Amino acid sequence: MPADEEGLWHRPSVLALRRLLHHRLFVSGLVLFAIIVVAAILAPVLAPINPDKIDMNATFLPPSLRHLFGTDNFGRSLFSRVMWGARLSMLIGGATVAINAVAGTVIGALAGYYRRIDNIVMRANDALMAFPPVLLAIAVTATLGPSIIDVIIALGVVYTPRTARIVRSSVIVLREMEYVQAAVAAGAGDWHVLRRHILPNALAPLIVQLSFLFAYAVLTEATLSFLGVGAVPPTPTWGNIMAEGREYLTTAPWIIAIPGAALMITVLGLNMLGDGLRDVLDPRLRIQQ
Repeated sequence: MPADEEGLWHRPSVLALRRLLHHRLFVSGLVLFAIIVVAAILAPVLAPINPDKIDMNATFLPPSLRHLFGTDNFGRSLFSRVMWGARLSMLIGGATVAINAVAGTVIGALAGYYRRIDNIVMRANDALMAFPPVLLAIAVTATLGPSIIDVIIALGVVYTPRTARIVRSSVIVLREMEYVQAAVAAGAGDWHVLRRHILPNALAPLIVQLSFLFAYAVLTEATLSFLGVGAVPPTPTWGNIMAEGREYLTTAPWIIAIPGAALMITVLGLNMLGDGLRDVLDPRLRIQQ
């Protein structure tokens, strides 16, 4: 093997990727999450039937070859509704993660690096974190209104303080490191120090947090929809489907069981993926092993 290729193979990022691909928990979680993502992307192909199409002649049909997941009380294809619900869950989860990755990183980095604003920012964070996530999300969506955009905003408000606190903790530790102090002594500006020396080394805990956050966002969105303060029916979300199916739990249990299973697979896969990332990226755990 050429020397340059051998050096590339032993770079930290490549070594971390190799450890991840050999980590059973991470791979298992990745496979489960990939199944849901593929189903969401290919929903128009896998489920060509309109998820809102009503057929009163086909109500409460159990799962069969014609209707893989059965039908609901309006004769709508549950397979189509679950597939399109996966699409919406991935959209909301991804948007929430994107908001947290930007807002949480900016707030946490500024609070951790500039001590004079740390106390003010963190006290505001503590005030938001004092509320249970679901209750705070309900309050925000009740104020803004039930819609997909408002749900994304609510989840951003709920989980950004948690991401900011994790980034802040990393920045506080990193700003006292010798290489950071050397850069400051050499005349490097604050933006340069944050961008080149601190934030790249704070990515590991941030990535782990965002993987768990995706699961929290999907679960909280389903809870909001189930309670009637999320996406407006008949929008096909897992929470809406389960809310409609709770009245028919004894006569048509598949209406609530199948979207519940999809939600469980998604959250389980993301939690396993996050645990694998933490095991590989957290240097303290690597030392213990």
